[in-house]
Amino acid sequence: MKTVRMTTAQALLRFLDNQYVERDGVERKFVAGVLGIFGHGCVVGLGEALAAGGHSLRFYQGKNEQGAAHAAIGFAKQSDRLAIMTVASSIGPGALNMVTAAGTATVNRIPVLFLPGDSFACRQPDPVLQQVEQPYDCNVTANDAFKPVSRYWDRVSRPEQLMTAMINAMRVLTDPADTGAVTIALPQDVQGEAYDYPEEFLRRRVHHVERRIPSEAAVERAAAMIAAARKPLVICGGGARYSGAAKELKAFCEKFRVPFGETQAGKGLLPWDNPYNLSGIGLTGSQAANRLAKEADLVIALGTRLGDFTTCSKWLFQNPACRILGINVASFDAYKMDAEPMVADAKLALAALTKALSKAGYTSSWGPAVERERAAWKAEVDRLYAEEDPAGLSQARALGELNDILLPKDAIAVSGSGSIPSDMQRVWRTRASGAYHMEYGFSCMGYEIAGSLGAKLAEPGREVVAIVGDGAYTMLHTELLTAVQEGVKIIVVVLDNSGFQCIDNLQSGQGIVHFGNEWKRRDPATGRLTGAPVSVDFAKNAESWGAKGFRARTVDEFRRAVRKALKEDGPCVIDAKVSPKSMTKGYESWWRVGTAEVSSNPAVEAAAREIKAEVAKARKY
Repeated sequence: MKTVRMTTAQALLRFLDNQYVERDGVERKFVAGVLGIFGHGCVVGLGEALAAGGHSLRFYQGKNEQGAAHAAIGFAKQSDRLAIMTVASSIGPGALNMVTAAGTATVNRIPVLFLPGDSFACRQPDPVLQQVEQPYDCNVTANDAFKPVSRYWDRVSRPEQLMTAMINAMRVLTDPADTGAVTIALPQDVQGEAYDYPEEFLRRRVHHVERRIPSEAAVERAAAMIAAARKPLVICGGGARYSGAAKELKAFCEKFRVPFGETQAGKGLLPWDNPYNLSGIGLTGSQAANRLAKEADLVIALGTRLGDFTTCSKWLFQNPACRILGINVASFDAYKMDAEPMVADAKLALAALTKALSKAGYTSSWGPAVERERAAWKAEVDRLYAEEDPAGLSQARALGELNDILLPKDAIAVSGSGSIPSDMQRVWRTRASGAYHMEYGFSCMGYEIAGSLGAKLAEPGREVVAIVGDGAYTMLHTELLTAVQEGVKIIVVVLDNSGFQCIDNLQSGQGIVHFGNEWKRRDPATGRLTGAPVSVDFAKNAESWGAKGFRARTVDEFRRAVRKALKEDGPCVIDAKVSPKSMTKGYESWWRVGTAEVSSNPAVEAAAREIKAEVAKARKY
């Protein structure tokens, strides 16, 4: 066997540079580049290998490790998980900064390769700078914190271990059912150690992303369930998007007259004006979807993990006869809510079911209900888009204006936390494929700007607009500087409502006094944060990074700012001051939260009693 003498880091990069994926006969390069920040735990090992060249992996200099990792998530998500970025860091705090992002990737089933530096495998200089020591186990380091949030975790303590570690890493990164964060911890001494690596390990390797074919028996069972249903309803989840099932979903719903509601990950697979599209479903869903969900006698959970927002904490499906059909490549999700599982690719499953039900001449019994509810919801969204706010600019109106301007432009809208995703799932009107990019599995504050950078790197020819609240912007906006550095244009729209208002709504909605969520100064009289408002100029902040800043307080100012930003060549930030509490409200939904059963405040105890009453209506599992 021919070998090449290389360091562990050099072999790692050579391996990554030669990985490809194939699906449906289309082959593409899998690893597009490396995002990271150098420190003593990686700069002379992995950093040397990156600087030396001999590979095609572009290095992007992050400004915060979590932000860099969020950019990698945004890239992989916008690439429909068929291309990834790796993320590198030093040891200790640099590595731990990425743990939140690893959780974000895993919850959302997005493939990202994390390469945190680690303390010395040989232990000779221990404890080194930034090393976390545990007296009960010298093998434990800060990188063990990645274990609960990784789909695969390994530590390369010897150069030859790299080979099995990376083969397993690729197994998980290219698995449509079991993907997520993959963490390969790299002790800093091992990164620079040499080994005679087999050329076979370093060769060009193609990973085949195969669609899971539904069995004939599973198709028969599922088709029988649908044929027996009068009012079936599809929940379109992220799995349907990642499988590319738009054509099949359209054919299925239109042929059998079956309506569908969208999860955050599944939204936009079909355009908003499809006659069976009810928009978002669940806690942050539309009136149309939630009303019909309560009548449904069969829910077809298509590529969704059935989170509590989607199911209203298992409260939404109130028809006692309602059954669940779980279509998912992941058996873990296909079995949820005691569903009849169909473990299969969404695209192939829908095609097979359409064929089987066509032979039976099936049609649902929804009748005019779908068209009626869609028309009512369209009127409601039109009202929100045109609503005048005496205080200035409402959040719902801002989203409407933005949606109207961006809709014809094929722009990608990115968001991920606060009240904005709730509003967007309900009222955002999508037309183009991949135009709705929402991280809401983890609802990670600070994802938006970094995620939009990653989305832009994945699709440089499209406008990318990050829609972010003031709280999330403040939490993590450092990759705006990376966008400036790289000359990558993203538009950041900050909807500033002076605090964490969606959580303030939740708090006050449970009878609790407003406490600790609005951005106010400390009042000496009360000792609490009840003083004057804290005002921030986000446009000036953006200008300090080198981006273009715009300001808006009225509808007309907002329109002008968006149109000006679209004409710019580089990153822009629009500081839009919106009225607090001007987001959309709930539409016939419910969510279980852990409200205090005993309190000195009667309103809190009353809210707890209401929670108990609604829990009694929900499914138990």
